[in-house]
Amino acid sequence: MLFMFDKIVFLMAFCRFLSSTIEFSAALLMLRFNSVETAFKINAALALVGPTVMLTVTSLGLVGLAGKISFSGMVFVLLGIGFIFYGVNRI
Repeated sequence: MLFMFDKIVFLMAFCRFLSSTIEFSAALLMLRFNSVETAFKINAALALVGPTVMLTVTSLGLVGLAGKISFSGMVFVLLGIGFIFYGVNRI
C-alpha cells in the first residue's frame, strides 16, 4: 500500500522527526557524559533547536495555507505566533 502525502505535510513531519531525533540524541549524550555541567551545555545548545523548528514548521504550514485562508485569517495566525514569542521573551 502506497501512501501519498502532501509535500508540505511531509516536510512539516520531517522537521518534527528531525527535531525529536536531535532531542533524543542530546538526552543520550547527557546520560553518556554523566555530568551536570556537560548536560547544562547540551541543554543550552538545544535552546536553539526548539524555536528554529517551530518557526520552520509554522512557515511551512503558512505556505501550505496561503491560498486556502483569507488575508485576515493569515494576519491572526501571524499575530498568534508573535504573541507566543512575546510571551516567552517576557519571562
